Amino acid sequence: MPMKRTNVYADPEDLAIIKEAAKRRGISEAEIIRQGIHLAAMANRVWDEPLFSRTFEGPGRTPSKPEVRDTVAEAVLRETGSGSGSAA
Repeated sequence: MPMKRTNVYADPEDLAIIKEAAKRRGISEAEIIRQGIHLAAMANRVWDEPLFSRTFEGPGRTPSKPEVRDTVAEAVLRETGSGSGSAA
């Protein structure tokens, strides 16, 4: 994808940190700035769909701690195929 040139004002201390990091990592200062712009863009992106778009059937209430424990223990027993012994 072609890049577009832009000008920004930056704090001199931030630029000094970027300069050090670029030298230490062996990449250009511009690459570090591009990475920062990408992170800022993604952090402020508005997604078309919600993160959780699927719904699941359930009892309509929050299960109790023992119910969760028992359900997980039953699933582990089904997965391992062991019907004997105790689940911790």
